[in-house]
Parts: sequence; C-alpha cells; structure tokens
Amino acid sequence: MGTPDAPAGWRHGRHGNVERIRTVGVPREIKAAEGRVSMTPDGVREFERLGIEVFIETGAGEAASITDDDYRAAGADIVSSAAEAWARDMVVKVKEPKESEFAHLRPDLVLFTYLHLAAYPAVADALLAAGTTALAYETVQARDGSLPLLAPMSEVAGRLAPQMGARFLERPQGGRGVLMGGAPGVRPARVVVLGAGNVGWNAAWIAAGMEAEVVLLDKNLDRLRYVDQIHRGRIMTLASNRGAVERSVAEADLVIGAVLVAGDRAPVVVSREMVASMKKGAVIVDVAVDQGGCVETTRETTHDDPVYVESGVVHYAVGNMPGAVPNTSTYALTNATLPHLIEVAARGVRDAVAHNPTLAHGVNTVSGVVTHSAVAEALGKPLVEVTTALAG
Repeated sequence: MGTPDAPAGWRHGRHGNVERIRTVGVPREIKAAEGRVSMTPDGVREFERLGIEVFIETGAGEAASITDDDYRAAGADIVSSAAEAWARDMVVKVKEPKESEFAHLRPDLVLFTYLHLAAYPAVADALLAAGTTALAYETVQARDGSLPLLAPMSEVAGRLAPQMGARFLERPQGGRGVLMGGAPGVRPARVVVLGAGNVGWNAAWIAAGMEAEVVLLDKNLDRLRYVDQIHRGRIMTLASNRGAVERSVAEADLVIGAVLVAGDRAPVVVSREMVASMKKGAVIVDVAVDQGGCVETTRETTHDDPVYVESGVVHYAVGNMPGAVPNTSTYALTNATLPHLIEVAARGVRDAVAHNPTLAHGVNTVSGVVTHSAVAEALGKPLVEVTTALAG
C-alpha cells in the first residue's frame, strides 16, 4: 500500500475526526514494564511530509533506545506531559488505555492502538462513554483473513515464549530443572504448542531450534501440513481435539498457549483438570492472555511479577510480552502499522475505511457504539455497522 497524498479540501469532522486529522499525539506507555513506543523517527518524517504535526511525550521512546533528540531531528514536537500528547486529533499508542488515561478520551478523538476489548471490558466501557472513535491493531483484517498489524507482535511473542519457558523451567525459578535441549544421552524438554498461527508456528520453530522435542496442535490440517512441509518432521504435528490436548498437556514440560480468535475472547483449550494432570514444576506460557487466555487457570501477570504457581505448575501470563524487547518490537510493529496510520490520518477515518476495507475491520467503537461484530458479541453489546456509525 502506498502512502496517500493529503486530499484537498479537508473538513473537520464533528465526531471522531472522521473527515480530517491535522495533529497526531504519541504518549509514553504506562503499562507496567512496557517499553515500546508507537512511532519511530521515520514515521514522524512520513507524517510531517503530509503536513501533519506529530507531538511526542518526552521520554516516550527511551526504553526502545529512541531519544527525544532523534524525534526532534525527524521534525516532531516534544511535549512535557501526557495530556499534551493526548490533546491531538489522533492518538497512536501501543497498548490499551489504562484507567488513569480514561480522562483523556473524548468524542472528537481518534485512537489507534492494541485494544483487546473482549479481554478488557472496562476499556470498552470508557471508550463508549467518551464517544471515542477507536481502531484496534489486532482486528485490522485483510481479505485473506490475515491480521497484518497483529502479525509482527505475534511473531515476537511466539519467539519469546520458548525463551521465557526455558528460563522458568530452571529449578531456581521454580521449574522442574529441565534443559530445553537436554544433553547427550538425556531426553530434551517436551514442548507442546497449542495453535499453529503466527504465535504458535514461531514458538514451535524457536523451541525446535533450542533442540526441544516439539508437538504442535491445531484444528487446521492445512496449516499443520504447511508446518510439516517446512520443518520436515522436526516439529511433530497433531490434529487438535480434546483427547489429543489432554494427553499432550499431561506429558509436557512446557505448554505454550497460542490460540486466537480475532476480536473475541480466546477459547479455553486447557482446563483446570488438565493443568492438575501436569508434572510438578512444568511451565505454562499463555500468550493468549491479552485475549483472556486459553488456559483456564491463567490470570494476567506483569514483567515485574511474571509468574505464579497453581496446581504445582508455573504460569507465565504477561499481557504485553513483546514489551520485554522494546527496541525490536517497536520497529517490527511500526513497520506494519505506519502505512495504515498514514492512511487514517491523511484521509480521515470515514474516507480511509471507504477506500480500504481492511481498515473497516479495525474500527471497534464510534460515537458510543460498537462497530466490530466479534467485539460486540464478546461484550454483549448491540452492533452498529461501521459505515452507518461513521456517517452518523
């Protein structure tokens, strides 16, 4: 997708800046240990080229190794407070607004970030109460069903999952004391990955590279066939059903949950009883936690306090896993999001959605109504078709 030129005759929309955007704000992320930032200096240059001013809160890129001076050199205005960044036509973030940020939401604001509203209904309520037009990276969906703005963070999270699992399998961390690759004459760790999408495939690939014994389960046989052809048997593939999951989980040293339904809560694939059947000191890494988790015993944790033990099993359930590697994650994320951010800013939400149906799936709320079907179903809210909501 090319970068659109700014259309002539922009008009200011009364609701959600559906007709034009002149300024973009980038606040510093405040979720625990979240070091990613939603825009790189190169992104600033693209906005400035279109005459759209970018206002970045001081220190927003520090954890990602991007300085205020880097942003200034690209043409950004550095502002001293979050309020100044939030006071723009469009705000671009990485993670969903925290409760302390709800006061910044308003009817004439466009917010573009990861939202995961099915897992965070309080955020949905705040957006609806404020009348904010909110687009979610994770529900922007291409015609082939792929999720282009979720994919890069899924890849990062998938590659991190075996690394985190290996760490917490160590005995000093509470694990069984098992080395992922074993040793000559000693069996390696058995890693079970649930879901063969972007997260699962990357997790299985890295675990196999660590010389673990890897089992990958999915209901989609074509996806399993693809993985089998690529890895030529190095990763064992199994059709997912309750019996296969029960047996695999019981035998695992490490279980990686990687099940996703776009916009909806992740289905619970691993029951409490299955967790109780696992080896003591085994590890679960539930990457699906930011969609509610696919393991019944999962509850969200943070980078500062990442694990807890239940039924003798170590649970790692950090809701923003890619935030552990913010430099890599920032560039991977913004490589994917920038063309879409530019299109929304240059055209306004209404024209961008009309021009690019992929973006229509990204719109979750407009003027107090829910406009994404899976989100509406998950929250028990009525659905309003996105073009109708934007026209209103």
